[in-house]
Amino acid sequence: MSISRSFILVGGLFLLTGVVLGTYMGATGDHRFGHVHAHINLLGFTLMSIFGIVYRVFPEMAENGLARIHFWLHFLGSLLFILMLALLFSETITEAGMAPLAPIAETAILVGVLLFLWNAFKNLK
Repeated sequence: MSISRSFILVGGLFLLTGVVLGTYMGATGDHRFGHVHAHINLLGFTLMSIFGIVYRVFPEMAENGLARIHFWLHFLGSLLFILMLALLFSETITEAGMAPLAPIAETAILVGVLLFLWNAFKNLK
């Protein structure tokens, strides 16, 4: 499977999750997961889709290992961070309880973005 397809399909799964959560919040009036909903849509759907489109439009960026590492760092980092936020806003854990997993997730996302930028700098002429 191409890296652009991977980004776009996983982004679509995040979108579906975000829409279902948004529908639940609207139907119940329980908006305590609003931050989770926003992160699902922005980190999950929006960024994953944009990355997928960029890799499709600029195949020279998709043809190296940086793109695949970027995918896994962003996907796993986003998934872990969103799960941690859901646990926080459901009052299952405290902010202190998010350590050390939330910083690991945030760092994975940051490193993925840095790899994306390095890939663009290195391969876009």
